[in-house]
Amino acid sequence: MDKSKRLARLHRVRTLQLGLAQADEARAREGVASETALAQRIARLAAEVAPAPDMAGATALAAAAHYRERLHRSAEAAENRVRAAEAAADRLAEATKSARRDQNAVEKLMARATAAEIAAEIRALQDAPPTARRNRHDPC
Repeated sequence: MDKSKRLARLHRVRTLQLGLAQADEARAREGVASETALAQRIARLAAEVAPAPDMAGATALAAAAHYRERLHRSAEAAENRVRAAEAAADRLAEATKSARRDQNAVEKLMARATAAEIAAEIRALQDAPPTARRNRHDPC
C-alpha cells in the first residue's frame, strides 16, 4: 500500500509539473506571437516612410531618412527579440515533452503495480483451499 501511495503522490507532482510546463510554453508562444506582430508593424512603418516624390526640400527628405533608419534599427532589434522568444519557446516545448514523459513513466509504473496486485490476488484465489460445496436439492 505504501508503494501505491507513493506512486499516487509522484503522479500528482508530475501532473502539476506538466501543467506548469504547458502554461510556460503557452506564455512563450504568446510572446513569440506578440514579438512577431511588433516586428511586422515596425516593418510596415519603415516601408511607409520611404521618400515620396511630393516631399519638397532637403529637410523633409532628411527627416524621413532619419526616421526610416531608426525604424530599421528597431526592426533589427525586434527580429532579435523574435529569435530569442522562439528559442525560449522551443526550450520550453522540450521541457513540456520531458514533463509529459515523466508523467507517462509514472502512469506506467502505476499500471504495472495495479497489474501486479491483481495477479497476486488471482494467485491467492488459485492457491486457496477449495470451499466445501453443499448439494442443494429441490424440495421433495
